[in-house]
Amino acid sequence: MKRVSVAGGIGAGKTAVTDRLSSLGFSVIDADVVARQVVEKGEPAWIALRDAFGTAVLTPEGDIDRKFLADVVFHDASALRRLNSITHGYIAAEIAAELSNATGPAVFVALPLYRSEHREAFGFDETWAVQVDPTTAFQRLTTQRGLEADDALSRLAAQMDNDARAAIVDRVIWNDGTIDDLYEALDVALDELMARD
Repeated sequence: MKRVSVAGGIGAGKTAVTDRLSSLGFSVIDADVVARQVVEKGEPAWIALRDAFGTAVLTPEGDIDRKFLADVVFHDASALRRLNSITHGYIAAEIAAELSNATGPAVFVALPLYRSEHREAFGFDETWAVQVDPTTAFQRLTTQRGLEADDALSRLAAQMDNDARAAIVDRVIWNDGTIDDLYEALDVALDELMARD
């Protein structure tokens, strides 16, 4: 079974790619979904976040207030580093467990914060990045997701830029066109992936 990471910045179209892969019958592990699972109420990461950020990070029901936490960490680099240091180990362990249970010819891991060390850590055969021009990403965040302009800019500024991401992956899939253009580029990537031994 081939293991492939799918990276990409916010608004680039990772979800469109992974939804398409799922519809084609491939196994997909989404790091964002895993990240929500590991911070469910009572889990070790939930306890660590509550201890690090205080009860202000909790909803009245005791769940992590994701919007509040996002507002904090995307405007404070030290808070973002603290969040990542708490959650990344738990997320990595769960991804590794799901990879070991995956079936089929290939499994794809949507990993927005992909780093070069992830290749060895998760045994990736290939690494892909879905990329889009930052202006297009900004427009998608403000029009499709309803983010305020300053929030969208903060989130874009907090992530790796396209050139840095392209330098550490095997393939870039551009998503500046239509959804059909994206699917066509994905089909090419899949054909080449599955043709390799």
